[in-house]
Amino acid sequence: MRSAHLGLALAVMALLATTGCKLVDNNPGAKDPAFAKIDGEFLKTGGDGDDWAFPGQSYGEARHSPLTKINDKNVSELGIAWFADMPDARGHESTPVEVDGRLFVTGPWSKVFAFEAKTGKPLWQFDPEVDKSRGVKACCDVVNRGVAVWKGKIFVGTIDGRLIALDAKTGEEIWSAQTLDPKSNGIITGFPRVVKDLVIIGNGGAEFGARGYVTAYHADTGKQAWRFYTVPNPKGEPDNAASDKVLKERAYDTWSKEPKKGDWRESGGGGTVWDAIVYDHELDQLYLGVGNGNPWNHGIRSNGEGDNLFLSSIVALKPETGEYLWHYQETPGETWDYTATQPIILATEKREGKDVKVLYHAPKNGFFFTLDRSNGKLLAADPFIKGITWSTGYDLASGRPIENPASRYEKTGQLYLANPSALGAHNWHPMSYNPATGLVYIPAQQIGGAYLPPAAPNEQERKSMGFNTGGALATADLPDDLNMVKAIQAATTGQLVAFDPKTGKAKWTVDYAAPWNGGTMTTAGNLVFQGDSLGKFNAYAADNGKLLYSLDVQSGVLTGASTYLVDGEQYVAFMTSKGGAFPLVSGYASGKHQELPNIPRLIVLKIGGKGALPPLPKTEPWVWNPPALIGSPEIIAAGTSNYQRYCLVCHGPGAVGTGVLPDLRKSGTIADAAMFKGIVHDGTLAPNGMASFKPVMTAEEVESIRAYLISRAHFAKANDDQYRASGK
Repeated sequence: MRSAHLGLALAVMALLATTGCKLVDNNPGAKDPAFAKIDGEFLKTGGDGDDWAFPGQSYGEARHSPLTKINDKNVSELGIAWFADMPDARGHESTPVEVDGRLFVTGPWSKVFAFEAKTGKPLWQFDPEVDKSRGVKACCDVVNRGVAVWKGKIFVGTIDGRLIALDAKTGEEIWSAQTLDPKSNGIITGFPRVVKDLVIIGNGGAEFGARGYVTAYHADTGKQAWRFYTVPNPKGEPDNAASDKVLKERAYDTWSKEPKKGDWRESGGGGTVWDAIVYDHELDQLYLGVGNGNPWNHGIRSNGEGDNLFLSSIVALKPETGEYLWHYQETPGETWDYTATQPIILATEKREGKDVKVLYHAPKNGFFFTLDRSNGKLLAADPFIKGITWSTGYDLASGRPIENPASRYEKTGQLYLANPSALGAHNWHPMSYNPATGLVYIPAQQIGGAYLPPAAPNEQERKSMGFNTGGALATADLPDDLNMVKAIQAATTGQLVAFDPKTGKAKWTVDYAAPWNGGTMTTAGNLVFQGDSLGKFNAYAADNGKLLYSLDVQSGVLTGASTYLVDGEQYVAFMTSKGGAFPLVSGYASGKHQELPNIPRLIVLKIGGKGALPPLPKTEPWVWNPPALIGSPEIIAAGTSNYQRYCLVCHGPGAVGTGVLPDLRKSGTIADAAMFKGIVHDGTLAPNGMASFKPVMTAEEVESIRAYLISRAHFAKANDDQYRASGK
């Protein structure tokens, strides 16, 4: 018998060798005490501050460090310890994660990088080699927000829908699970959460027709444990998922019953959970921040009927099973892309003399929500920006907003000028909470927008590519009116808001000349760190907002910083770049953003750091020399419409690039019809991320876009200098 067992073992080993399979326990990181200690017990508090082992710092995701070696007395002495240039000049949204002197970040295309946290020495990197043509399904750049560390493994989600487990020491792949149908329009940009040996991940892509769900996988094997869908099955059938019962009993009747062309049955309904997934270890609950509907237009999506659960909601589940516990819907019947996916923070408040476990949330719609997280009861909803137009406030008894009827463009059929816009009063950029001050530090913004029901035929019909919002995408374009463009530039700003949940008001604010400023991180040293979108990394006094430190980092800062100790010395780490939704869709409205270089870089600071960034490369002013105009006014008008439908969300309104993706007015391809067709229609640059639009456009329609782009280049030759100036 012993020899038979030996023979079987040898046969299994031979099979593994010939098939290239790996043994599941081939995980050196799990045997390393420093990595093995990162588990549920550690993440309850995030440890003593020596490590920053999770993007949100701990399960409560307050992004607050107990470290004090860098503080409000010496922060002005910070300097660069080291930096590392990153390979892809797209948006970098990763919060650096550090464990035992090793620093981990992610970059565009879901790549993972490991460095020595003290010196910057590269340790390893992992490239999941995603099909870059998938980038056309990423509404807001091919970004990734970071990794999760758990018992020797690192987990990362990929743009093409995989959840991958890596060995933390070596970067070798241990297992990979395909969480999405590869043919779907779903993507992953958020970072995984790990709870009770389950890795939990959602998805994005609602603009393109992806249906939302969250899935839990066993951390050791990648085997699926449960799945929870956030909106009903379009076919009215069970999904054999943890959500079946609650969707049938609570959600289905909140959607329209009679099928109509373009409605939620055709689109999937949306509701993707692309960012906030937060575990409450005190109450043993998992909170999901659910996204917008598809199409945005409630009149088309649901015939103007119902609240459409669980869109724009906070949903609480049992982490082991995905069983529904409670929900609170922040924006019933949402129609403006007001997601509830923004970061969630858990805290404890004194209310009427009692400690109340609360959930803080500052979503796109402009109101700061405080919920009793034991049951989802609304305790407060207060504006954290000025000038909100869609609602005057919330009825605390019903928990519902008091809407401005004019904001329901799908009912009025009229143009609605909104604040906030679909980019939100607060987007994905992390906020933080300091228990000593009791303040939440929100990277807020003022970005207006316009909504109008679809007018052009190509906006009314659902397509397999491009945004399907049920609205007139032409409203995202700016008029050729210099005074109006200047006014929009002046009104498009950012703000750091130190919000006091106890009073429902800001205690202090910092105004920025532009929006899309980085996430915040706070420390027990009475500090708040935040990079801005125009090239500064700043530190403020957490109690009063005084600027204590500012470093020119040459490019924008999108995400939040982290801080850690190595050999008794405290470091601060963050990333620079340009990218994400605002630079892609702002055009001339971006103002000073247009002049900022796009430099992807990881920067680490310490007290007394002597490092210096290299000088910026010299650039020559662009000389406009467009090819001769082509096409009749009718063809150019058709090209305008096609561009707005398929190209605007990546290459900007008016074809005005801002340094993330190519400015098509300057492209040499617009002078060559065959080359332009080859790229846009035939997909010759698909390996570089420019997918073929042949499924939705004819060669003639592509040529109309070329005519439009040439016309915009001629406009720029005459007007660009005036329109680019920020006016601030």
